[in-house]
Amino acid sequence: MKKIALLLVFTMAFNAGSAQTKKKQILLFGSFHFENPGLDVAKVNTFNVMSDKSQKELENITDKIKKFGPDKIFIEWNYQKQAKLDKFYARNTDSLLKNDSDEIVQIALRSAKKLGHKKLYGIDYNGADFPYDSLVKGMKEAGQLDLIKRNEETMKHYETDFNTKITKYSLTELLLDINTKKSNSDNLQWYLQTAVKGGKTDNFVGAFLVSEWYRRNLYMYALIQKLTESKDDKIMVLLGAGHTAMIREFVEHNPEFEIVELGTMLK
Repeated sequence: MKKIALLLVFTMAFNAGSAQTKKKQILLFGSFHFENPGLDVAKVNTFNVMSDKSQKELENITDKIKKFGPDKIFIEWNYQKQAKLDKFYARNTDSLLKNDSDEIVQIALRSAKKLGHKKLYGIDYNGADFPYDSLVKGMKEAGQLDLIKRNEETMKHYETDFNTKITKYSLTELLLDINTKKSNSDNLQWYLQTAVKGGKTDNFVGAFLVSEWYRRNLYMYALIQKLTESKDDKIMVLLGAGHTAMIREFVEHNPEFEIVELGTMLK
Protein backbone atom coordinates (compact mmCIF):
# COMPACT_ATOMS: atom_id res chain seq x y z
CA MET A 1 0.00 0.00 0.00
CA LYS A 2 2.87 2.35 0.84
CA LYS A 3 4.44 1.70 -2.55
CA ILE A 4 1.15 2.47 -4.31
CA ALA A 5 0.72 5.65 -2.28
CA LEU A 6 4.26 6.78 -3.10
CA LEU A 7 3.68 6.05 -6.78
CA LEU A 8 0.49 8.12 -6.77
CA VAL A 9 2.26 11.01 -5.06
CA PHE A 10 5.11 10.83 -7.59
CA THR A 11 2.66 10.70 -10.51
CA MET A 12 0.69 13.67 -9.19
CA ALA A 13 3.87 15.65 -8.61
CA PHE A 14 5.12 14.78 -12.10
CA ASN A 15 1.85 15.80 -13.72
CA ALA A 16 1.77 19.03 -11.71
CA GLY A 17 5.31 19.81 -12.84
CA SER A 18 4.41 19.06 -16.45
CA ALA A 19 1.35 21.29 -16.23
CA GLN A 20 3.52 24.18 -15.07
CA THR A 21 5.98 23.76 -17.94
CA LYS A 22 5.44 26.31 -20.67
CA LYS A 23 4.06 24.65 -23.78
CA LYS A 24 5.67 25.15 -27.15
CA GLN A 25 3.36 26.77 -29.67
CA ILE A 26 3.03 25.04 -33.02
CA LEU A 27 1.39 26.67 -36.04
CA LEU A 28 0.12 23.91 -38.33
CA PHE A 29 -0.19 25.65 -41.69
CA GLY A 30 -1.99 23.36 -44.13
CA SER A 31 -1.66 24.40 -47.75
CA PHE A 32 -2.65 23.27 -51.23
CA HIS A 33 0.17 22.89 -53.75
CA PHE A 34 0.54 26.26 -55.45
CA GLU A 35 2.29 24.76 -58.48
CA ASN A 36 -0.03 21.72 -58.51
CA PRO A 37 2.19 19.12 -60.24
CA GLY A 38 -0.79 16.79 -60.69
CA LEU A 39 0.66 14.04 -58.51
CA ASP A 40 -2.26 13.86 -56.09
CA VAL A 41 -5.12 11.41 -56.66
CA ALA A 42 -7.66 14.24 -56.91
CA LYS A 43 -6.95 16.52 -59.87
CA VAL A 44 -7.59 20.20 -59.23
CA ASN A 45 -6.91 23.41 -61.12
CA THR A 46 -4.01 25.71 -60.36
CA PHE A 47 -4.58 28.93 -58.38
CA ASN A 48 -2.57 31.91 -59.64
CA VAL A 49 -0.56 32.99 -56.61
CA MET A 50 1.66 35.24 -58.74
CA SER A 51 -1.06 37.81 -59.42
CA ASP A 52 -0.63 41.24 -57.83
CA LYS A 53 -3.59 40.59 -55.51
CA SER A 54 -2.26 37.25 -54.29
CA GLN A 55 1.25 38.65 -53.85
CA LYS A 56 -0.14 41.40 -51.61
CA GLU A 57 -2.00 38.75 -49.62
CA LEU A 58 1.17 36.71 -49.28
CA GLU A 59 2.99 39.76 -47.97
CA ASN A 60 0.25 40.21 -45.37
CA ILE A 61 0.20 36.51 -44.44
CA THR A 62 3.97 36.37 -43.99
CA ASP A 63 3.95 39.63 -42.02
CA LYS A 64 1.51 37.92 -39.63
CA ILE A 65 3.81 34.90 -39.45
CA LYS A 66 6.71 37.22 -38.64
CA LYS A 67 4.62 38.74 -35.85
CA PHE A 68 3.86 35.23 -34.53
CA GLY A 69 7.63 34.69 -34.51
CA PRO A 70 8.37 30.98 -35.02
CA ASP A 71 11.91 29.95 -34.09
CA LYS A 72 11.94 27.30 -36.81
CA ILE A 73 9.92 26.63 -39.96
CA PHE A 74 9.46 23.03 -41.14
CA ILE A 75 8.49 22.23 -44.73
CA GLU A 76 7.52 19.42 -47.12
CA TRP A 77 11.03 18.72 -48.41
CA ASN A 78 12.86 15.39 -48.20
CA TYR A 79 14.78 15.44 -44.92
CA GLN A 80 17.60 13.48 -46.57
CA LYS A 81 18.17 16.38 -48.97
CA GLN A 82 18.68 19.10 -46.36
CA ALA A 83 21.97 20.17 -47.97
CA LYS A 84 20.12 20.83 -51.24
CA LEU A 85 17.50 22.81 -49.33
CA ASP A 86 20.23 24.90 -47.68
CA LYS A 87 21.67 25.77 -51.12
CA PHE A 88 18.18 26.58 -52.38
CA TYR A 89 17.54 28.85 -49.41
CA ALA A 90 20.80 30.70 -50.08
CA ARG A 91 19.78 31.64 -53.64
CA ASN A 92 18.66 35.15 -54.60
CA THR A 93 15.44 35.75 -52.66
CA ASP A 94 13.94 38.36 -54.99
CA SER A 95 14.47 36.12 -58.01
CA LEU A 96 12.83 33.15 -56.27
CA LEU A 97 9.80 35.17 -55.16
CA LYS A 98 9.29 36.52 -58.68
CA ASN A 99 9.79 33.24 -60.54
CA ASP A 100 8.88 30.31 -58.26
CA SER A 101 5.23 29.96 -57.26
CA ASP A 102 5.74 26.96 -54.96
CA GLU A 103 4.29 27.43 -51.46
CA ILE A 104 7.70 26.61 -50.00
CA VAL A 105 9.03 29.79 -51.62
CA GLN A 106 5.97 32.00 -51.40
CA ILE A 107 5.13 31.25 -47.75
CA ALA A 108 7.98 29.46 -45.97
CA LEU A 109 11.01 31.10 -47.56
CA ARG A 110 9.38 34.55 -47.60
CA SER A 111 8.54 34.20 -43.89
CA ALA A 112 11.94 32.81 -42.91
CA LYS A 113 13.77 35.65 -44.65
CA LYS A 114 11.61 38.23 -42.88
CA LEU A 115 12.40 36.53 -39.59
CA GLY A 116 16.13 36.46 -40.32
CA HIS A 117 16.31 32.68 -40.16
CA LYS A 118 19.44 31.00 -41.47
CA LYS A 119 17.60 28.00 -42.91
CA LEU A 120 14.39 26.05 -43.44
CA TYR A 121 14.01 22.49 -42.14
CA GLY A 122 12.97 19.66 -44.47
CA ILE A 123 10.94 16.94 -42.75
CA ASP A 124 9.29 14.99 -45.55
CA TYR A 125 9.76 11.22 -45.64
CA ASN A 126 9.53 9.71 -49.12
CA GLY A 127 10.04 6.05 -48.29
CA ALA A 128 6.35 5.22 -47.73
CA ASP A 129 4.15 3.60 -50.37
CA PHE A 130 0.77 4.85 -51.62
CA PRO A 131 -0.67 2.02 -53.77
CA TYR A 132 -3.83 3.78 -54.96
CA ASP A 133 -4.06 1.80 -58.23
CA SER A 134 -3.80 -1.44 -56.24
CA LEU A 135 -6.51 -0.18 -53.90
CA VAL A 136 -8.92 0.44 -56.79
CA LYS A 137 -8.03 -2.95 -58.27
CA GLY A 138 -8.64 -4.61 -54.89
CA MET A 139 -12.07 -2.98 -54.63
CA LYS A 140 -13.01 -4.27 -58.09
CA GLU A 141 -11.77 -7.79 -57.37
CA ALA A 142 -13.77 -7.82 -54.15
CA GLY A 143 -16.90 -6.63 -55.94
CA GLN A 144 -17.15 -3.63 -53.61
CA LEU A 145 -19.41 -1.67 -55.94
CA ASP A 146 -20.81 0.64 -53.25
CA LEU A 147 -17.30 1.40 -52.02
CA ILE A 148 -16.08 2.09 -55.56
CA LYS A 149 -19.00 4.47 -56.10
CA ARG A 150 -18.33 6.25 -52.78
CA ASN A 151 -14.65 6.58 -53.63
CA GLU A 152 -15.37 8.05 -57.06
CA GLU A 153 -17.97 10.44 -55.65
CA THR A 154 -15.60 11.59 -52.91
CA MET A 155 -12.83 12.37 -55.40
CA LYS A 156 -15.22 14.10 -57.78
CA HIS A 157 -16.76 16.17 -54.97
CA TYR A 158 -13.35 17.31 -53.77
CA GLU A 159 -12.24 18.30 -57.28
CA THR A 160 -15.48 20.17 -58.04
CA ASP A 161 -15.62 21.87 -54.63
CA PHE A 162 -12.00 23.06 -54.74
CA ASN A 163 -12.19 24.21 -58.36
CA THR A 164 -15.36 26.17 -57.59
CA LYS A 165 -13.73 27.85 -54.59
CA ILE A 166 -10.74 28.83 -56.74
CA THR A 167 -13.07 30.98 -58.85
CA LYS A 168 -14.69 32.64 -55.82
CA TYR A 169 -12.16 32.79 -52.99
CA SER A 170 -9.11 34.95 -52.46
CA LEU A 171 -5.87 33.17 -51.61
CA THR A 172 -6.29 33.97 -47.91
CA GLU A 173 -9.88 32.71 -47.90
CA LEU A 174 -8.83 29.52 -49.64
CA LEU A 175 -6.04 28.84 -47.14
CA LEU A 176 -8.33 29.53 -44.19
CA ASP A 177 -10.95 27.20 -45.67
CA ILE A 178 -8.63 24.20 -45.98
CA ASN A 179 -7.52 24.67 -42.37
CA THR A 180 -10.98 24.51 -40.81
CA LYS A 181 -12.05 21.71 -38.48
CA LYS A 182 -14.34 20.34 -41.20
CA SER A 183 -11.58 20.27 -43.81
CA ASN A 184 -9.23 18.51 -41.41
CA SER A 185 -11.94 15.94 -40.66
CA ASP A 186 -12.69 15.41 -44.35
CA ASN A 187 -9.01 14.79 -45.03
CA LEU A 188 -8.90 11.98 -42.48
CA GLN A 189 -12.33 10.57 -43.29
CA TRP A 190 -11.43 9.17 -46.69
CA TYR A 191 -8.60 7.09 -45.20
CA LEU A 192 -10.56 5.76 -42.23
CA GLN A 193 -13.97 5.33 -43.83
CA THR A 194 -13.30 4.44 -47.47
CA ALA A 195 -9.72 3.43 -48.22
CA VAL A 196 -9.27 1.13 -45.22
CA LYS A 197 -12.16 -1.13 -46.40
CA GLY A 198 -10.65 -1.80 -49.82
CA GLY A 199 -10.01 -5.43 -50.82
CA LYS A 200 -11.30 -8.90 -50.00
CA THR A 201 -11.23 -10.13 -46.42
CA ASP A 202 -7.76 -11.62 -46.98
CA ASN A 203 -6.49 -8.61 -48.93
CA PHE A 204 -5.48 -5.66 -46.75
CA VAL A 205 -4.42 -3.34 -49.57
CA GLY A 206 -6.66 -0.59 -48.17
CA ALA A 207 -5.38 -0.90 -44.63
CA PHE A 208 -1.82 -1.06 -45.98
CA LEU A 209 -2.29 2.20 -47.91
CA VAL A 210 -3.69 3.90 -44.80
CA SER A 211 -0.89 2.54 -42.61
CA GLU A 212 1.72 3.83 -45.07
CA TRP A 213 0.11 7.27 -45.03
CA TYR A 214 0.18 7.20 -41.23
CA ARG A 215 3.82 6.07 -41.33
CA ARG A 216 4.87 8.93 -43.60
CA ASN A 217 3.19 11.50 -41.38
CA LEU A 218 4.37 9.87 -38.16
CA TYR A 219 7.97 9.99 -39.41
CA MET A 220 7.49 13.67 -40.25
CA TYR A 221 6.10 14.27 -36.77
CA ALA A 222 9.10 12.46 -35.28
CA LEU A 223 11.44 14.75 -37.20
CA ILE A 224 9.55 17.81 -35.95
CA GLN A 225 10.15 16.66 -32.39
CA LYS A 226 13.79 15.72 -32.98
CA LEU A 227 14.61 19.06 -34.61
CA THR A 228 12.72 21.21 -32.10
CA GLU A 229 15.18 22.25 -29.41
CA SER A 230 14.43 23.20 -25.82
CA LYS A 231 15.17 26.84 -26.63
CA ASP A 232 12.47 26.92 -29.33
CA ASP A 233 9.26 28.43 -27.99
CA LYS A 234 7.33 28.58 -31.27
CA ILE A 235 7.52 26.60 -34.48
CA MET A 236 5.65 26.58 -37.78
CA VAL A 237 4.92 23.54 -39.94
CA LEU A 238 3.99 24.22 -43.58
CA LEU A 239 2.75 21.08 -45.34
CA GLY A 240 -0.02 19.92 -47.62
CA ALA A 241 -3.32 20.09 -45.73
CA GLY A 242 -3.64 16.29 -45.81
CA HIS A 243 -0.43 16.06 -43.80
CA THR A 244 -1.25 18.73 -41.24
CA ALA A 245 -4.67 17.18 -40.65
CA MET A 246 -3.02 13.94 -39.54
CA ILE A 247 -0.09 15.51 -37.69
CA ARG A 248 -2.65 17.52 -35.74
CA GLU A 249 -3.95 14.21 -34.34
CA PHE A 250 -0.47 13.37 -33.05
CA VAL A 251 0.19 16.83 -31.59
CA GLU A 252 -3.11 16.88 -29.70
CA HIS A 253 -1.84 13.95 -27.61
CA ASN A 254 1.45 15.66 -26.77
CA PRO A 255 1.10 17.93 -23.70
CA GLU A 256 4.36 19.69 -24.59
CA PHE A 257 2.71 21.44 -27.55
CA GLU A 258 -0.10 23.93 -27.98
CA ILE A 259 -1.63 24.26 -31.44
CA VAL A 260 -2.03 27.77 -32.82
CA GLU A 261 -4.83 27.96 -35.39
CA LEU A 262 -4.13 29.65 -38.71
CA GLY A 263 -7.36 31.65 -38.41
CA THR A 264 -6.24 33.05 -35.06
CA MET A 265 -2.79 33.90 -36.35
CA LEU A 266 -4.15 35.76 -39.40
CA LYS A 267 -6.53 37.98 -37.38
